[in-house]
Amino acid sequence: MFEPVLLKNIEMPDSHLLSTYEAGGGYQALAKALHTHTPDEIIDLVKQSNLRGRGGAGFPTGMKWSFVPKNADKPKYLCCNADEGEPGTFKDRIIMERDPHQLIEGMAISSYAIGAQTAYVYIRGEYTLAIRRLEQAIVEAEAKGYLGRRILGSDFSFVVHIHCGAGAYICGEETAMLDSLEGKRAQPRLKPPFPAVEGLYASPTVINNVETLACVPHIVMRGPDWFCGIGPSKSPGPKLYCLSGQVQKPGLYELPMGIPLRELVEDHAGGPRPGHRIKAVIPGGVSAPVIPEPGLDVGMDFDSLAGVGSMLGSAGVIVIDDSTCMVKVATRIIEFFHHESCGKCTPCREGLNWVVKVLRRVEAGQGTPGDLQQLEALCKGIFGNTFCALGDGAAMGLRASLAHFQNEFIAHIEEGRCPFQ
Repeated sequence: MFEPVLLKNIEMPDSHLLSTYEAGGGYQALAKALHTHTPDEIIDLVKQSNLRGRGGAGFPTGMKWSFVPKNADKPKYLCCNADEGEPGTFKDRIIMERDPHQLIEGMAISSYAIGAQTAYVYIRGEYTLAIRRLEQAIVEAEAKGYLGRRILGSDFSFVVHIHCGAGAYICGEETAMLDSLEGKRAQPRLKPPFPAVEGLYASPTVINNVETLACVPHIVMRGPDWFCGIGPSKSPGPKLYCLSGQVQKPGLYELPMGIPLRELVEDHAGGPRPGHRIKAVIPGGVSAPVIPEPGLDVGMDFDSLAGVGSMLGSAGVIVIDDSTCMVKVATRIIEFFHHESCGKCTPCREGLNWVVKVLRRVEAGQGTPGDLQQLEALCKGIFGNTFCALGDGAAMGLRASLAHFQNEFIAHIEEGRCPFQ
């Protein structure tokens, strides 16, 4: 039986308060880190745990921390990516609203490891309750000596600032987020240099997701072997899965990394609505390519999903049943990416605009026989030719829809209407 780790406190009364967090062992990991481990030892612990970033890319967290120069002549920063703009994703919001001290403790330990004394939480402005809870948690932590100067009697000093974004999806991209923090228009930067060397204010910066940072205190307290014992060896640990769409029990589920997608959807989330069957599932937010129902026997981890042409992404699992038109789904997704494109690079700005026009024509029953070939050509022109992964995600998702549900696109063109109406 799997024991919740990241969500163990959320059902408790006043779970967001420091007193509740301390009663469950909160901030003991911070004390252990500061008094019994050097910063390099904390980095080694996280490396041994094989914790991979929960924000989408799945990059090894300890390795990312080790890229920060040891003797930099500029201050180092930790940035927590709490923008969570991926449609179908709501896991970080729950942590910040109901257990904010878990995030703050994770940020404090992570900053100690990389030598940062200042951290920023970049959070989407719509998360008003999460913002209030984080602000309250910071005040509580400062009053008890978990933040501020010489934390818990150590030589480590650390402060956390909250920066509210304006709801731009592009700010989920780490370098666009850094530009926004600096007061600039949020647009991705050309890499290299990478943020670990030249990030916020041209200083060494580590950027981690909320869920990633929340894992750190548990690794420090229970050890990397415990963490590696949960899920597959290449992608271990507990994982938060966001279930939404046409399923009986939508919600947030904490389960081991690598759980089969079919088990997640049919057993934990109750399967499709009565009288319907599952047509497809988007496993990692709308930037992840769709998986048809026959392919649901795949593990929900980075490597397994990559092996079937999709990705774990933010683990925003969106279930689609047989009542839904996949042309409509593809059109709405591309409309979203087109709207959220920052416009910096031509393939994304112009390519997605063109794709939206073609898809809208096909959806309206006004498509032509050459439209599918044109869509394929547009995806080829976008993929791999943009500053960030926004264009890549849009192209990958559309290509998967065209490949798996080509018959529905053809039906729209040949019949001159949507067969689901």
